[in-house]
Amino acid sequence: MKQDTTNSKQDDFATMYEQSLATMENFKPGQLVETTIVSIAKDCIFLQLGGKSEGILERDELADQDGQLSVKEGDSIKVYFLQSRNGELRFTTKISGDKAGSAMLEQAYLNKIPVEGLIEKEIKGGFEIKLGETRAFCPYSQMGPRRSEQTAAVPVGKHLTFKIIEYKENGRKILVSNRIIHEEAQQAKVEALKNNLRENMVVKGVITSLQDFGAFVDLEGVQALLPISEIGRARVEDIHTLLSVGQEIEASVLKLDWKNQRISLSMKRLLADPWEQAIAKYPVDSKHTGTVARLADFGAFVTLEPGLDGLVHNSELRTGNKYSNSQPTALKVGQSLTVQILGVDRANRRIALKPASSQEEDQTAAQYMDKTSDSDTYNPFAALLKKK
Repeated sequence: MKQDTTNSKQDDFATMYEQSLATMENFKPGQLVETTIVSIAKDCIFLQLGGKSEGILERDELADQDGQLSVKEGDSIKVYFLQSRNGELRFTTKISGDKAGSAMLEQAYLNKIPVEGLIEKEIKGGFEIKLGETRAFCPYSQMGPRRSEQTAAVPVGKHLTFKIIEYKENGRKILVSNRIIHEEAQQAKVEALKNNLRENMVVKGVITSLQDFGAFVDLEGVQALLPISEIGRARVEDIHTLLSVGQEIEASVLKLDWKNQRISLSMKRLLADPWEQAIAKYPVDSKHTGTVARLADFGAFVTLEPGLDGLVHNSELRTGNKYSNSQPTALKVGQSLTVQILGVDRANRRIALKPASSQEEDQTAAQYMDKTSDSDTYNPFAALLKKK
């Protein structure tokens, strides 16, 4: 009975060994594998490979300068198969240092595996990059997220991640790109946003730059545009008076154009629309004080409140008969003006106005009329009665 148990254990071990050999044979150097983190040890991370097989990834590859990991057990991860060493399946997220032999660099080129390189020195047209013991060339146009001839931001002696875009003469001529790494990382952020972002959603972002036409806003690493016309209801003359770089804002997603990777935002959408209450708030013949916002050939636009402008036509600005050929009364932008409501067209967002006397002028006239009495006016009939 004991012999049978021993044989059974030997058979199980043989089966597991054969399965592990089969698993090793299934992987080829440079092969991309999407797997799950099973456990994390002091120096390595164990990966699920199916069945009872596990792969090993060096812990340092996913740790920051302080040794903090960016992943945890149960996370999905994409890795590349390096080799089988002492019965262990070794994986990597990028090739660097002693891993960067000529054979592995060729696999990195064929399978588009990231490689870590040292910026050794600046040479004509770009930089000389050291990949292990192999030298490669990175043009200016392929260094950093955008094309640039300025090299001040790329210090010699820094380690960066690249992808090999040309591999010739058995590795004697290698061309690498750091820009591709940035573009792929950016595309990954865009894909993540695609799953969560919808038009009309309210989002928070941080302003990264201000331009005459609007503000660029960072949304989880993806750039969006807040047009100047969508900042508020009022006309914006100087964007710097309302917004600043580093400011966190809340806005509605105005439009999503994933094909061209353009996201438009609107802060104005989150504000109440003054036109909704325009008819009730501005009845015909009522008087209001506004500010001359801009002048046109046909008249003057007067702001009654932010986002709500009315038009005083030139015909209403002429002295005397409005149909005469006399010159309209001159107005200036920024001037305070009392107007009377002639009509409100909410559907077309138009308000017709005409200049009117102010409330102060009306009160003065009323007071004058109240003080005036019959005794203050010469009345021949009354004078005759007094004589009698």
